[in-house]
Amino acid sequence: MAAREQSGAVELDELDIDIIRSLNDNARKSFRDIAKELHVSLTTISNRVRAMERAGVIQGYIPVIDATKLGYDIMVVIGIKVIHGKIVVTERDLAKEPGVFAVFDSTGEWDAILMARFHNREELNRFVKKVLDHENVDRTYTQVVLNVTRDEKRVLV
Repeated sequence: MAAREQSGAVELDELDIDIIRSLNDNARKSFRDIAKELHVSLTTISNRVRAMERAGVIQGYIPVIDATKLGYDIMVVIGIKVIHGKIVVTERDLAKEPGVFAVFDSTGEWDAILMARFHNREELNRFVKKVLDHENVDRTYTQVVLNVTRDEKRVLV
């Protein structure tokens, strides 16, 4: 890995990018298969992947799961207005809640954006009321996702 950090970013060379592309296609692909595909040695692939893991470029390997197959039929995006100065602690509290899969600081009208999945309206109802009861939450704005056109988990390079 031709790693050189620039403002938090790690500089990757073409081989690193090709390795990431190969892993994006199939994260279970063996290093031996990647080496054959890219016409480099197995040791080179192993060293490059380990270096990208150490640098935090590759943070793990997970299965991509269809949440609806597990009964999560409702996905929501919730804007949260937080009492001044309490954004980080509030986000950390809400991130621990079951169903929450993303929490972001944001600009604009809402201090935080939260994304969550639920099995049914009753779970959603309980969750929204719990968020509103949080001591640092002033108000919320909930949007139910009707259809997902794209939900990419990989970073495409």
